[in-house]
Amino acid sequence: MNAALMKRLFRAISDGSQEDLHKMAKVIIEDEMKKGHGGLAKELNGLLKEKPRSSMEPKNLPLQPSTAPSNLSVLPRSRRYEQPLYSNIPSDQLEHNMILPPAVEERFRRIEQEYAARERLALYGLLPRKKILLYGPPGCGKTMGAQRLAWNTGLEFYKVRFDAIVSSYLGETAANLRAIFEAVAQTPCLLLIDECDSIAKSRQSSQEVGEIKRIVNSFLQLLDDYDAPGLLVCATNLDSELDTAIWRRFDDILEVPKPGQEEINKLIETTLAAVKTQGLNWEQLLKATNDYSAAQIVRGCRNAMKSVVLAGQETVTNGVLLQAIQESGEKA
Repeated sequence: MNAALMKRLFRAISDGSQEDLHKMAKVIIEDEMKKGHGGLAKELNGLLKEKPRSSMEPKNLPLQPSTAPSNLSVLPRSRRYEQPLYSNIPSDQLEHNMILPPAVEERFRRIEQEYAARERLALYGLLPRKKILLYGPPGCGKTMGAQRLAWNTGLEFYKVRFDAIVSSYLGETAANLRAIFEAVAQTPCLLLIDECDSIAKSRQSSQEVGEIKRIVNSFLQLLDDYDAPGLLVCATNLDSELDTAIWRRFDDILEVPKPGQEEINKLIETTLAAVKTQGLNWEQLLKATNDYSAAQIVRGCRNAMKSVVLAGQETVTNGVLLQAIQESGEKA
């Protein structure tokens, strides 16, 4: 609780005003919710409702509804078509086991550690990294990186649906974006805006019409004002097309690269852990997967496992795996 809040609370106690105390209790609940303490905020609100009123308290003082939801049980919808503006992936379905170069792994871990220590940082007037931009080639693991952050911080995972927010009608896309940011303003969650280049293209391009520029301006303002208790993650394959003003709006910017030889080795071993392997030629496999994305490698390994299972066998051989990996590259 900050100093200003404590002064207001003690002043209300000194004055003996039950109405002021009731209002202060609501402020404290909202403050706890902003810090990410959803369970505590919900419990405090329940105690506030159960507590009997004093005879000194005004009889007709209305009890305001809780402003501290534990999750987004009702998703905001597009104004015109009533479609949910984003979707939720349950925690038990998040893909979070990533194989990253040590330097990139350390930066992901730093974001998670800062979020976990956000209250301790606040004592020194410091804020955790909350607005994250992930960029890199397709299939390198940006979406999985966002899911991993949600898993390790315990936040609910929500992904923006561009098919619902983008509208051909003047001003509706910006309005839908604003509705999303307003919905998460009081709710601890991780919001992923994938392919954010769709709403953050450079305003200098001669091919972009006025509406696109207005959307970018609105997005920039929403990023500036973002102060939700969770995390905001934006991801793009087309970092060269982003507006230059977008970059400085983020607390951290991470490039998620294609895997190197060490990461490829670990990806194959991890993905094939559920089956037996025999005669794997690592030199041949590493050469075949050179410049592959993590998604291509994982898909190839899983396809090799499917082939073995369908053939009634139990062992993945070098030939089966090599063929499956080469086919996964052709499909990319």
